[in-house]
Amino acid sequence: MKDQFYAYIQNLQDQIVAGLEAVDGTAKFREDLWKRPEGGGGRTRVIENGPEGSGVFEKGGVNISAVHGKLPETMQKMFGVGEADFFACGLSLVIHPKSPMVPTVHANWRYFEMYDEAGNVIQQWFGGGQDLTPYYLFEEDAIHFHQTCKTACDKHNTEFYPKYKKQCDSYFWNAHRNEARGLGGLFFDYCKANDEMSMDDWYNFVTEVGNSFLEAYVPIVERRKNLSYTPEQRTWQEIRRGRYVEFNLVHDKGTLFGLKTNGRIESILMSLPPHVQWVYDHHPEVGSAEEKLIDVLANPREWI
Repeated sequence: MKDQFYAYIQNLQDQIVAGLEAVDGTAKFREDLWKRPEGGGGRTRVIENGPEGSGVFEKGGVNISAVHGKLPETMQKMFGVGEADFFACGLSLVIHPKSPMVPTVHANWRYFEMYDEAGNVIQQWFGGGQDLTPYYLFEEDAIHFHQTCKTACDKHNTEFYPKYKKQCDSYFWNAHRNEARGLGGLFFDYCKANDEMSMDDWYNFVTEVGNSFLEAYVPIVERRKNLSYTPEQRTWQEIRRGRYVEFNLVHDKGTLFGLKTNGRIESILMSLPPHVQWVYDHHPEVGSAEEKLIDVLANPREWI
């Protein structure tokens, strides 16, 4: 399973990079290969601006990694186990467009194994999801993104979309701000073999969601990338990006896992946007488009 899934994410990385370069039109991804001293490594691909800032994407990364070795003590406590070996691989992406009219997007699909002293697999699971973080609310974009997620889920189980949509709203919640990071999507974790789903079934589901990513995001970028915007709207985008940073550094389990397993710091913090503002006690104008977004973030909506 680990070889099968790692081959899949290598191919998916190629597909997503090609799709994003096509919609950007000018910028290209650069590639870094890296190795983890304790075992494994990864392939980081990053896009930044374009020639003279002409690109659609100000900063983004589409990264894959496969790491293995002894489970660190901090992770042993998290999983409630003693000394063990582990293997983890996944694709993680975050795209920060330059225009505040184009939403930020995040996605991740991952697989984990843990072994006993004899090398037998004692635990294995899949996790992942994809979610949208706009700066201005276009309801048709939210509906398109969620409908694409639902279509992928429904091919496997009609209960998956409402379940994983709810988990996404719950997970990407900035508790210290009492608001969602964005408009959600899907979030699933610890997907293990059970009476209804084998590991092969989970593989088919997770790859279905992964294959839906470009369909979920690219049409939104195409619709919004040429809209004009003001300096004030750009400032609002940078203030909202601050909330994105807060979530990733305070709450995100993936960031935590990378930091505690001696992951590559540049790849882990690739998710942070290049230009951010923290304005003291900022509140949007009453009745404004900015306030409309805040209202939706404070009260997650059913989009389908």
